[in-house]
Amino acid sequence: MTIEVIIEKKPVPYKKAMKYLEKRVEMLQNGGNEELIWILEHPVTYTAGVTFNKKDILEKINLIKTNRGGKITVHSPGQKIIYFALNLNSRKKDIRNLIRKVEKSVIKFLKIYNVKGFADKKNIGVWVKGKKIAAIGIRVSKWIAFHGCSINIKNNLTLYKKINPCGLNNNLITNLENESENKIEFIEKNLKKIFKKVLGNI
Repeated sequence: MTIEVIIEKKPVPYKKAMKYLEKRVEMLQNGGNEELIWILEHPVTYTAGVTFNKKDILEKINLIKTNRGGKITVHSPGQKIIYFALNLNSRKKDIRNLIRKVEKSVIKFLKIYNVKGFADKKNIGVWVKGKKIAAIGIRVSKWIAFHGCSINIKNNLTLYKKINPCGLNNNLITNLENESENKIEFIEKNLKKIFKKVLGNI
């Protein structure tokens, strides 16, 4: 299997991204051999995973329901999304292992900027000083794993005030800009290098 890495320079509308991601999943299900890692941003978009609770909506929002795992969150410019389409038929058929590898990738990425991230067994994602900096939502169909994770880099955190993101108090969200004293640069380059290496060896 080969992994294609695509890096978008402009925000991609959420529904447009989902159509393309599902197309790539279908190609793998039909015997294709090119997996995908897709690094992008979305315009402001509130999405709900399959386990979301309506009580987590605090103000009126336009909500898109999705087939990914997880609850409710918001995407916006300044937040990096790493989508993937990986064929677990030719890898370990272990979803927990995949989630751990995604968490490991995020933690390695944060370390570049001198930020210590950690995973929590009870709450999927990556945390910094008790606040969530990266969310993970994965779906598996016919052992093709897709969707991925979001990492808060320089996004507007006030957008979280309208929801309880991932079922959490909305004050428990942070981003790299708030946590790092280093210069935040070469984001896409570092994400590509880390995710391709770690996910390519699951």
